[in-house]
Amino acid sequence: MRKEILFSEDVIANRVKELGKEIEGDFDDGFVAISLLRGSFIFAADLLRSIDRKVEIDFLTTSSYENEEHSSGDVKFLTSLRCDIEGRDVLIIDDILDTGNTLKSVKDKLSKMNPKSIKSAVLLNKPSRREADVDADYVGFTIDDLFIVGYGLNYGDYYRNVPYIYAYVEDSNEEI
Repeated sequence: MRKEILFSEDVIANRVKELGKEIEGDFDDGFVAISLLRGSFIFAADLLRSIDRKVEIDFLTTSSYENEEHSSGDVKFLTSLRCDIEGRDVLIIDDILDTGNTLKSVKDKLSKMNPKSIKSAVLLNKPSRREADVDADYVGFTIDDLFIVGYGLNYGDYYRNVPYIYAYVEDSNEEI
């Protein structure tokens, strides 16, 4: 196995700025940004700093991985929102959209709070793993079904601080 960098720090920074400008153009007024913790905190910080709009920031902590490589499919809400989203535009920010269970669960929960609109932004989209019928409105990169680490994405409780995204891949030179 070898470590393969999929997206460098510069590539990520440029794409996040592009996403920020796209989002900024779609919201005439302010909105509530809800970052899903813990994975999206780095992406959310960089994304929101690139948006020149009035933004209220809140957080939800969800869990479906519990330090495993694959989602359990059971989404748990570990925290609640502090702000009122009724009648307001909402942007959900997450690190990765794979099975879709988390994003669908969050959208369903927030919809019951009567927001004006709900959109979502994800850094990474992994459509080959989709189980729930959900898509993101804004996508940084679409990737294959790889286990990835860095830029907020963890392995166990570590490596969120790595400024690029990498995967471990089988070395084609390894003997069988």
